[in-house]
Amino acid sequence: MSNANIIAPDTTNAAAHHTVIVVGGGQAGLSISYYLKEAGIDHLVLEKHTVTHTWRSQRWDAFCLVTPNWQCALPGYPYRGDDPHGFMKKDEIIAYLDGFIAMVDAPVLEHTEVRKIKRLASGGYFVSTSNGDFTADQVVVASGGYHTPIVPRMAERLPNDIVQLQSSHYRNPQTLPEGAVLVVGSGQSGAQIAEDLHLAGRKVYLAVGEAPRCARFYRGRDVVDWLADMRYYDMPVDQHPLREGVRDNTNHYVTGRDGGRDIDLRRFALEGMELYGRLDDLRDGCLQFAPNLIDALDSADDTYNRINMSIDGFIDKHGIEAPVGVPYEPVWQPEGERTSLDLAESGITSIVWCIGFRPDFSWIDAPVFNGRGYPAHVRGITPQAGLYFIGLPWLHTWGSGRFSGIARDAGHVVDTIRSAIDATSTSLAA
Repeated sequence: MSNANIIAPDTTNAAAHHTVIVVGGGQAGLSISYYLKEAGIDHLVLEKHTVTHTWRSQRWDAFCLVTPNWQCALPGYPYRGDDPHGFMKKDEIIAYLDGFIAMVDAPVLEHTEVRKIKRLASGGYFVSTSNGDFTADQVVVASGGYHTPIVPRMAERLPNDIVQLQSSHYRNPQTLPEGAVLVVGSGQSGAQIAEDLHLAGRKVYLAVGEAPRCARFYRGRDVVDWLADMRYYDMPVDQHPLREGVRDNTNHYVTGRDGGRDIDLRRFALEGMELYGRLDDLRDGCLQFAPNLIDALDSADDTYNRINMSIDGFIDKHGIEAPVGVPYEPVWQPEGERTSLDLAESGITSIVWCIGFRPDFSWIDAPVFNGRGYPAHVRGITPQAGLYFIGLPWLHTWGSGRFSGIARDAGHVVDTIRSAIDATSTSLAA
């Protein structure tokens, strides 16, 4: 149970007004509240479920951070534990968030779904919710970008006796029926869920996607530590070689499980996991896969080695003493591309879909979205006066959607809000 400053809904007919309304009570929305309170700005946080709901309800039992604990740096609440280079498990993450919730003491209206936001002709915004209507001078959307789970339409044609789960609903191997499991997708969630099942002794078929991978440790240190020293995590999106295209990248797969290690799909294959290419279709009782497994594995390994080579260059440039590093060499190669799998003969009784989410900002009536439904913005500031976004991947830097970078982003957005308030006050005074 959270310690947020829970507010009862207004049951009057009049729309309650706040200077700022924040939509979303995750770490992003609470970070905005932290800085708004610091600035003495009236605001209300609206949360569809309960604060930090996603961390509590949409993570599997063995979930842990893939970034070291020292990167947990929510505003005013850095990690203070005794294992800065470890990786918090699910219950430890929740305890960390509970501490942050209590410290911020945000004004939150929980169980409140925002159904429509639109600009008022007189200025400001109208916010319609399941708990009544509100108006605000400015609105911060902190609901993230992972709203609608992606499940292909072919799922509708699978036999009814096959259990299908989206990654956010997977909990542990014991909750799945006996038999083999097909995991579709090899991003962070897919690779880690496949590992969770594999370690439990389950027969796993993995449809490998195009996700890259990276080393956990290299030349005596966590790769994250090296990249932090190289200032990678401070690189703004407009200085990244891919520019805004980096926002479309799939996260590298690696794990913090059991103290942290690489995830090597080739090694899993040596141990009995069945690897296939991208899942494309179901025809005549057979799953159809693209012939791209070899390229996907090679590409992931190329990224792995390329990151390590950049660390080599940094070490050489600065004359740092470190153990010798060696390139990764594949421990297993596919004999060829297998493009079909008989579903009945495979023994597959359950499928876990791990192919991501789509954003859904259809409830925001504002001319700020591109053709793919993403908001146009610069560091969360949209072209629509008084409308902001926070918590999106690469909003400004790599850490924008993570515990490590949200404080910088939230501080910048609130500075902009404060400037807008000051400008309005000056105009009224004149």
